[in-house]
Amino acid sequence: MVRAVPGARYSRVAIAFHWVIAFLVVVNLWIGLIGGSMGLHKSIGLTVLVLTIGRIGWRIANPPPPLPVSTSAWERAAAHLTHAIFYLFLIVLPMSGWAMASGTTRRPLEWFGLFAVPYLPISPAAAGAGHEVHEIVGITMAVLVALHVGAALRHHFVLRDAVLARMLPGVR
Repeated sequence: MVRAVPGARYSRVAIAFHWVIAFLVVVNLWIGLIGGSMGLHKSIGLTVLVLTIGRIGWRIANPPPPLPVSTSAWERAAAHLTHAIFYLFLIVLPMSGWAMASGTTRRPLEWFGLFAVPYLPISPAAAGAGHEVHEIVGITMAVLVALHVGAALRHHFVLRDAVLARMLPGVR
């Protein structure tokens, strides 16, 4: 098994944010692409939005561990760009869904049936744009998730470095 370099691990909070958001994103991609409860889809999306805001705040206060010195310049650039796009999409995807719901329906927008979430004050045209953005970013997010998983597995099984291990819970 690959061991992480001492001190090169993400914090427990960062790891928790990563895996909870990853799980919720995969579930929501499944619901959005295959079909399922749109009430659940909206609630999960709002949860991802709130968790992402917390995750960004945590990351600003707690920078990630450095990549292994063996990481090439192009891999570093790809990793930074991919993470920036993930953070952007983790905000844009729920916000575009919220916009879409705000202009197209008047059924209550509820968070897991516990409380109502106010609609955004937008026009039907803006809601329509939100729908288009939501579809395009959602499909792109699914592709990006697959590439991210593939890259993590490449690091672990092909390159045999500690990149994946530093984000796995319980690995030292």
